[in-house]
Amino acid sequence: MNALKRQQIYARLRDANPAPTTELRYSTPFELLVAVVLSAQATDVGVNKATARLFPVANTPQAMLALGEAGLREYIRTIGLYQTKAKNLIGLCRALIEQHGGEVPRARAALEALPGVGRKTANVVLNTAFGEPTIAVDTHIFRVANRTGLAPGKTVRQVEDKLVRFTPQEFARDAHHWLILHGRYVCKARKPECWRCAIADLCEFRGKTPNPEPPPVL
Repeated sequence: MNALKRQQIYARLRDANPAPTTELRYSTPFELLVAVVLSAQATDVGVNKATARLFPVANTPQAMLALGEAGLREYIRTIGLYQTKAKNLIGLCRALIEQHGGEVPRARAALEALPGVGRKTANVVLNTAFGEPTIAVDTHIFRVANRTGLAPGKTVRQVEDKLVRFTPQEFARDAHHWLILHGRYVCKARKPECWRCAIADLCEFRGKTPNPEPPPVL
């Protein structure tokens, strides 16, 4: 895919959604970090339901640490892998207090050193909380990047590196959200809805799906 086509793809995604953001609900970098950790193998809707109960009670590392693993589990037990996530979050809170004064660090290495935080989670926090032009490649972005030809790669890291390298600077801040939302609601895994896709004519996917609705009879 050439640079002009990439430029046009991002421009259209921006026109359709000028101010994209995460669908996770949060009000502080710590709340976002917790929500992203909880979102692994879970839906944003499910995470938001759990954090709606959790954050009024514990939305700081100190308050969450005071809950303990058992207490935290009661708030997040509706989320997949909640026992492991509770353990990681308690360890994360302890590390934030002991190593970072209770604040979420802005450095990638420091974020990735926290329990339960990998590169994807760190990228989300850096982008969404701190405005860094990072791209966290989840299953949606991996699919969209490969299917459209925007940044094909066999691994998540290959796709991330290509997206960072090829995304024009003017779109770098919001590319992460545009691609996730496009994959979640239009370029779906089982059956992409190409007939209503804003970038269908720019996409290099050969198996474009036709509109399942018959045209109206005039």
